[in-house]
Amino acid sequence: MKGTYFLGNKRFETREIPSRDLAPDEVLVRVAACGVCGTDVHIYHGSKGSAEVTPPVILGHEFSGVVEKVGSAVDKVAVGDHVSVDPNIYCGRCHFCGIGKKQMCTNLFAVGVNRDGGFAEYCYVPQSQCYKLDKSVPLENGAMAEPLACCLHGIDRLNMRQGDTVCVVGGGPIGLMMVQLAKLSGASRVVLSEPVQHRREIGLSVGADYVVDPVNESLPQRLQELLGTQGTDVVIECVGNVIATGQAIEAAKHGGTVLLFSVPKVGSVYPLSLDDVFHKELTIMGSKINPDTHERAVQLINSGRIQLKPLITHRYPIDQLEEAILMQMSDESIKVIVGG
Repeated sequence: MKGTYFLGNKRFETREIPSRDLAPDEVLVRVAACGVCGTDVHIYHGSKGSAEVTPPVILGHEFSGVVEKVGSAVDKVAVGDHVSVDPNIYCGRCHFCGIGKKQMCTNLFAVGVNRDGGFAEYCYVPQSQCYKLDKSVPLENGAMAEPLACCLHGIDRLNMRQGDTVCVVGGGPIGLMMVQLAKLSGASRVVLSEPVQHRREIGLSVGADYVVDPVNESLPQRLQELLGTQGTDVVIECVGNVIATGQAIEAAKHGGTVLLFSVPKVGSVYPLSLDDVFHKELTIMGSKINPDTHERAVQLINSGRIQLKPLITHRYPIDQLEEAILMQMSDESIKVIVGG
């Protein structure tokens, strides 16, 4: 069985994965699809992921597949089950795990970050990290459960109210899932701000009420024209650069909440206007990974209540992983899937 190892310094090598016996609580998953995440892009460029990366390692933490073998103590899944994998493994012993904030775990370990992951034909996974997918669900959709679970944590943090207006800044895969989750959470109107036309079109098809091109239009002005208010109740930033951060803060109305959801480049700094925070009484928050939301993401996918197929635009075999990462960085793509 083969996997594509990240060697550091933007180098990859596809080679045989050493075969070994399963631990009693382990599952061998035949990988069907693995999404390329912004975190993979950051690691490719030399930054850390949700945990430190020590090459050589097989990346890929957004994946689904079919259970091929199970360890002697496995009772959560069975051979032949379709599963989505939650990559994040928490220690359960540190201060943050003890106070119910395990996303801050000081000993966080992650499949596809510092343990071999899904850019491979097969992956060894603890049974605790496996969640059953309905067999009627395309396995590519199942690979989207991890980013969807992260989005759910962000939505939970917002404490949205029925009837809130929402602006989503950025129409990549995260932004397009956020559009749908905002509508499912009771948003009265959702505006997507996105410079790339085909992403705006897909945004409309998955539930955005309006789209704005922030390069050629003033976002605050268009929000006033569309909604009759100077901004929205909730703004969700899904891009990861300081320009988008500025647009998100501008788009929040007085008393609004801004969720800076994206993973920024290490060292990014935004010159925040404290006067705006004071006079607009803004709430600005972040969101990290997916504590206790993966099961809910899988249930949403199993229910068919969220559209994922339109978000998957490109597919690559595991031995073309670098090409897949470069495509994920391109405006041409939305979500790139490896494997299958």
